[in-house]
Amino acid sequence: MPLDRVQQLELFTRMVRIRKFEEAIIAHNPVGHLSIGQEGAIVGACMALREEDYVTGTHRSHGHPIGKGADILPLMAEIFGKQTGICKGLGGSMHLTDTSKGLICESAIVGGGFPLATGAGLSIKVRKTDQVSLCFFGDGATNQGTFHESINMAAIWKLPVIYFCENNGYAVTTSVEKSHGQPDIARRADGYGIPGIIVDGQDAEAVYEVTQTAVNRARAGEGPTLIEAKTYRFDEHSNRLAIPIRYRSDEEISHHRTNRDPIILYRDILDERGLLAEAQAVEVAVTQLMEEAVQFAKDSREPDMQDLIDNMYSNPIHFPADAGFA
Repeated sequence: MPLDRVQQLELFTRMVRIRKFEEAIIAHNPVGHLSIGQEGAIVGACMALREEDYVTGTHRSHGHPIGKGADILPLMAEIFGKQTGICKGLGGSMHLTDTSKGLICESAIVGGGFPLATGAGLSIKVRKTDQVSLCFFGDGATNQGTFHESINMAAIWKLPVIYFCENNGYAVTTSVEKSHGQPDIARRADGYGIPGIIVDGQDAEAVYEVTQTAVNRARAGEGPTLIEAKTYRFDEHSNRLAIPIRYRSDEEISHHRTNRDPIILYRDILDERGLLAEAQAVEVAVTQLMEEAVQFAKDSREPDMQDLIDNMYSNPIHFPADAGFA
């Protein structure tokens, strides 16, 4: 079903939120793995989900909760390591998980989301709900054993899982062409007898449409789908991470920034549909929201040792009062 006017603006809003959230990170210097350039793939996929559907993410974790509709202030506070953060300031950039929006985890372990998303799919089937489970992962993770074991299990048991590859072309500094015998990740679906679909990850509505088809298939009990969204990260593997080798050209990066920016591409589409004024208003509102979020994060207190004890362990744990951590 095509997106209506409200949904189109919501899709644009979530993409802009990811972009400006990460631009704020750059401006204020916290460390993090940025999704700038990949917003179309993330939000296009999330727009096909309901709030109660499950999502597992990756170490590049900022976009997934924002794409699923999470509140911005606790996410920003988490990046700043504050007690008001979505994980109480104890998770940080690679674990930005908002369970109230169906996110099971963001994981610093490459390939760590596959078993969890598959297990969630099994839980859905056992409980006989019509939820789905969507697993985000990168191209590098597809060479992990957990990828193959999980998809094979989901295919055999027809679990309602969508395996969604954000193929940005590089695992840190290693290109897909140099590390994969078959560079089209989606073709690996043939080995498990499930659909494998390649989509332009910079075209947010195209991503939404193929994901919606996979979601409908999963809800109908027909099993998993493997989607490969060809996308691109504009910045380095992680901001503030010095990459000692030159692995891609300035011309390549410039081409994608100039011609393949998913937000610019979608803003042009909204302009053609007579929604440019609304899109510009979205950008102004999101800029104000990020300023509010940064101030909220700065004003929040840092966690202390008692927060660690309260949030990391089942309580009461009868921790010795004289241990010197109070």
